[in-house]
Amino acid sequence: MFLSFQRNITGNTLLPASDYAEKRVQSYDILSVSANFSQAFFADYLIFSYFCVKFSQKNMHIGYISRVLPLAAAALLAGCSSQQTATVASVERSRILVDSRYDAAPDAEAAEIIEPYRHVVDSIMSPIVGRSAGYMSAQRPESDLSNLLADILVWAGRDYGEQPVMGVYNMGGIRAALPEGDVTYGDVLEVAPFENKICFLTLTGSDLLELFRNMASVGGEGVSHGVELVITGDGRLTSARLNGQEIDPEANYRIATIDYLAQGNDKMEAFKKKKDFNAPAAEENDTRYIISAYFREMARQGKTVESKVEGRTTVR
Repeated sequence: MFLSFQRNITGNTLLPASDYAEKRVQSYDILSVSANFSQAFFADYLIFSYFCVKFSQKNMHIGYISRVLPLAAAALLAGCSSQQTATVASVERSRILVDSRYDAAPDAEAAEIIEPYRHVVDSIMSPIVGRSAGYMSAQRPESDLSNLLADILVWAGRDYGEQPVMGVYNMGGIRAALPEGDVTYGDVLEVAPFENKICFLTLTGSDLLELFRNMASVGGEGVSHGVELVITGDGRLTSARLNGQEIDPEANYRIATIDYLAQGNDKMEAFKKKKDFNAPAAEENDTRYIISAYFREMARQGKTVESKVEGRTTVR
């Protein structure tokens, strides 16, 4: 028998700026896997799929189905492969850009299925958290949106009794753009959809320079105001300053970032040398809530959120 399934493997791939022409754009890198398998495997997969669908319906997580079934197939394939009852026939990758073009011919049957859940989703996603002075997106070596998010991490330090001297936010973790004008919680969730949580750590100056070299090797990451990096087109760091001062290799620097990066992910290996690690684990420490809190605070003060490219990372 034969099965083909697809799995979203977007990972940390950045979209080119041209893909952000519409306010609400999602991109998916699709991994297509085809395999030959036994009839026993097919029966197991159908049974598991049934329970996944029933769970999704009960909990109103429609997207859960598309995420779990491919994983279920992969898990079962792995088990079957160990018994030599299944073989992978092909693996292909392609990109699907989901934008306003799909609004031109709505699927009536799909709309009918979704309708009972729409008001629940809208009640969560539609509330306005603040206003943006302009459209903001993320791109290397520096961007208005990555600057904003790194600054927000530093801003949030006060709520944790922390005084970080800089913030780091990875470009790959920014999964959408922010619109001009009203910004909803749904907009924030699209920008920061992962379960990343704010954290604080200390690096020595020599380790901080290594971190900056890590950033230079990938063409730049999101850094907060006061950081001045000069990198080359081939990924080398040529100079680094913080708040107008050279980095002191012997000094300690308190940094705000996200737990994903603190583990050394996204090639930020220097973070593995961290010390005095403060990583609050509660759900309210997710970046989506912190970003929303910043917008609400600015709105409370009657301010529109602004950010701009200001030379934090320069390629020469």
